Amino acid sequence: MASLGTRWRMLAVCVLCAALRPPPASASQQLMKQLTAGFMKAMDVCRKELNLGDHIMQDFMNFWREEYELVNRDLGCAISCIAAKLDLLTEDLKMHHDNAREFAIKHGADEDIAKQLVSIIHDCERSNEGESDDCRRVLEISKCFRTKIHQLNWAPSMEVLLEEIMTEV
Repeated sequence: MASLGTRWRMLAVCVLCAALRPPPASASQQLMKQLTAGFMKAMDVCRKELNLGDHIMQDFMNFWREEYELVNRDLGCAISCIAAKLDLLTEDLKMHHDNAREFAIKHGADEDIAKQLVSIIHDCERSNEGESDDCRRVLEISKCFRTKIHQLNWAPSMEVLLEEIMTEV
């Protein structure tokens, strides 16, 4: 649970962001925000289950920032745990296509966007099949996914994500 001081700092950042009034996010950015929020709900459970430090929250909070370098293997473990909790993985730790599509639709995607997201992840999985360490492989898949989402200009802004986080606090 975040300390009172941390909550106030997060609130101050959100107030500042609201005052600056960033432009409205696109529908795809809103979708990615909703998908990220779906993952965030399982993050704390996985962080405790895997006995991961607070640095994982820092990595997760900065996931969509292109300039933030994702190098922590533990983030891959956490993402794998979250995906498993959300029933998005098969037994061999590959993406479950139908469940991933349904997850995307449940969080606001239409059928075409959901299929495109599944296709992106599947392409990223294929390009990282050679990695034997499951956590490292999931980290690399996640980095690939982030890059492709940025190329589509679908990545949610930090302001939008902070707004979502504050509504959860």
